[in-house]
Amino acid sequence: MPQVATEPDLRKLRLARAAEVLRLEARTIAQLEHRLDERFVQAVDLVLACSGMVVVTGVGKAGLVGQKLSATLASTGTPSIFLHPTEALHGDLGRIRAQDLVLALSNSGESAEISALLGPVRKLGARVLALTGVTDSTLGRHADCVLDIGKVEEACPMKLAPTASTSALLAMGDALAMVVLQERNFSREDYALYHPGGMLGRKLMRVREVMRKEEQLPLVKSGTKLAEVVRVMNRTPGRPGAALVVDGEGSGKLVGIFTHGDLARMLERNTLDTNDAVDLHMGKSPKTIRPEQLVEEAQHLLHEHRIDQIAVVDDARRAIGLLDVQDLLDVRIY
Repeated sequence: MPQVATEPDLRKLRLARAAEVLRLEARTIAQLEHRLDERFVQAVDLVLACSGMVVVTGVGKAGLVGQKLSATLASTGTPSIFLHPTEALHGDLGRIRAQDLVLALSNSGESAEISALLGPVRKLGARVLALTGVTDSTLGRHADCVLDIGKVEEACPMKLAPTASTSALLAMGDALAMVVLQERNFSREDYALYHPGGMLGRKLMRVREVMRKEEQLPLVKSGTKLAEVVRVMNRTPGRPGAALVVDGEGSGKLVGIFTHGDLARMLERNTLDTNDAVDLHMGKSPKTIRPEQLVEEAQHLLHEHRIDQIAVVDDARRAIGLLDVQDLLDVRIY
């Protein structure tokens, strides 16, 4: 009579199977380091020398990896598109030009759709970079350069489903993209330019892009009565939680800041006299930031000093903007 596995035994078996898959794929990727040679250097040169697009192609699981690789290249300074080989053979070859580089992914190097694409690509004058596990395959023989992932044992128990091979393709492709990124001196600011909707992109925005300015900037002169200061704060579009105090001589230089917090503390202590000059109650050493600094830096200042507003000044310390913590919330920094 067959023995039925108990629940604890089944749990252990599942975890053991999963661990074996992870070990095999990790080992496969680690072994790629020993396959880095002059061909990888040549591949980097091909990408850097490409004056057109890097056209990534592949079919099946390799094609899905190719789509990710194309997206990585495009987001890190290398113009790239993904082209499905079947669609290419039915008219989309028109997307490829002589100045382009075709990056073809195929573990076996014998995918029929990729093989059929090689002749037409050559006629168009584009160069071919292969990412494959078989260098003497059809793809390998017809490529200008081959990145070799070697023979890979799949993590599938039947040794059929692409698993470790797709991990290897992805890892080698990422290695290529990251080396190219460094060679281009691609910076955090460049990355933010291509990722305006992401958290990093938002943090790398400049203060000038989000600060309150012009009619939204609550400015009062030194000597202004508190009653008028509060009116300015309440009437300014967006109802900022502070007013910036500038000197009374017309230079516009920042001399202080008065906030809703200051007003609330005066009310709590019953010391509010609306006829008082703002100078008696304002903060005389307000925290400041420059318009070209990063919003990320402003966030750190607000957090470090536990304040809700920070004045934006130019090189002459003239008040030109105000950054409120609400502005950072609006762009989803906090």
